Amino acid sequence: MRRNDLDICADILHVTRTGAKKTQIVYKANLNFNILKKYLRRLVENGLLQLAEERYYFTTRRGIQFLEQHRKLIAPISN
Repeated sequence: MRRNDLDICADILHVTRTGAKKTQIVYKANLNFNILKKYLRRLVENGLLQLAEERYYFTTRRGIQFLEQHRKLIAPISN
């Protein structure tokens, strides 16, 4: 089953909750580097991700809220 944009964003935010480098995100979220760059830029611009020390991405408080809303939205579908 293909993932939509919201699912991909949620996967990235889930991986980066405790901090992750691009390579870790690529493998854990099952993406390639070109696609990841597009999503990282979008998530940082919208305040859902934060880049620290030019290497590690962290989910922001707003990103955590997005994850909670995403989980609530898909919960009825999963059950």
